[in-house]
Amino acid sequence: MLSTQPSDEDDQYVLVAKVDNARNVSNILKAVHFKERELATVFASENGLKVTVEDAKCVQANAFIQTGVFQEYNMTVDTTTFKINLSILLSCLNIFGSNPASAGGATPALKMCYGGYGTPLMLMLEENGVVTDCHIKTLEPDETLDFNFNSTNVINKIIMKSECLKDAFQELDMTSEVLEILMSPDKPYFRMSTFGNAGSAYSDFPKDSDMVEVFQCTQTQTNRYKLVLLKPTVKALMLCSKVSIRTDHRGFLSLQYMIRNEDGQICFVEYYCSPDEECDEDYEEDR
Repeated sequence: MLSTQPSDEDDQYVLVAKVDNARNVSNILKAVHFKERELATVFASENGLKVTVEDAKCVQANAFIQTGVFQEYNMTVDTTTFKINLSILLSCLNIFGSNPASAGGATPALKMCYGGYGTPLMLMLEENGVVTDCHIKTLEPDETLDFNFNSTNVINKIIMKSECLKDAFQELDMTSEVLEILMSPDKPYFRMSTFGNAGSAYSDFPKDSDMVEVFQCTQTQTNRYKLVLLKPTVKALMLCSKVSIRTDHRGFLSLQYMIRNEDGQICFVEYYCSPDEECDEDYEEDR
């Protein structure tokens, strides 16, 4: 088993993190893995890791892995940031396989080290006495999108258990270009609609449902979001136990998923998505 005791060699790194079960890290990262050869920006601070992925200038996903997930987490600087190929990182984390261990079975331990600007991210994984070292090239980080999603500008907020939302997403017509979300203080309260080849379809969620834990809607809002941009959020939805759905005064959407890992710790994955008309404006500007 990888030692959780600091060693003299660790002094050369700005970040050293160790976890007894590497899947507690890889499962969260899978929830923000949009596509192959995808680059992610890693922000490390004393609070843990934030891994950010963006697509089409209209959607951003953030995976938060708090320090409590790790058995050891040490930094010699306040913050450090780097960009990395997320597909390669996940391949390395799952080098011993990605299936959950059977009862009493071994889980891969992970030691992760980063030496600062321009150095590779070093991973050491150990399972049943077999140790594998991986060095992954890091890149200079770009500035990430600022969706300026401020809690003071939130118009509507719903927190609900994930079960019913999972069923609704599985029934969505994926031939639809958009997902329409209606949130209102009046009926139908919360509605998701699609407009596909087979016609229109919708799912309603009453505010007094046992599945709804918080319902704070101040005004009726109807916004459309490109369904292709929201499809990756299903990965996080399948892992989570609760979902927070918020919209601000511009119609920007925040989806926050509370995910409990194999050891019981809680992590969060959050998606920001701009409404469809904002996407269209960005595409026009890029032309």
